[in-house]
Amino acid sequence: MNTATAHYLGQLRTEVTHLASGTVIQTDAPTDNHGRGEAFSPTDLVCVALGSCIVTTMGIVAQRHELALEGSSYAVTKHMSTDAPRRIVQIDVTVQLPAALAPADRALMERTAHSCPVALSLHPEVKQNLVFEYSF
Repeated sequence: MNTATAHYLGQLRTEVTHLASGTVIQTDAPTDNHGRGEAFSPTDLVCVALGSCIVTTMGIVAQRHELALEGSSYAVTKHMSTDAPRRIVQIDVTVQLPAALAPADRALMERTAHSCPVALSLHPEVKQNLVFEYSF
């Protein structure tokens, strides 16, 4: 069974439908690659997928250990190659977690982040720079 379907809308845009939920998103080529940058680019989605996977996987482990992660957040920065072929070379993810997490729980969350399915699926040449801030 398909996960999603997509249609090319022209002008470097696609519209993607998640079949299980009906959620629709659009993508647009970035401004540095002939697009208008009016929506997530496909490479933006890869980076956001990494951040979302990290937080979701940490949430699964936190539930198992009865840890509260509500309010946690992440920010991503994408770094593209400057030469051919055009590709993602580095993804920076900064994860903000509760300051109240004990040192052992912090270590557990950080190990979990590095082993999320998206992190393990990316090519080894894509550098994943994860930073954890315990700030709220």
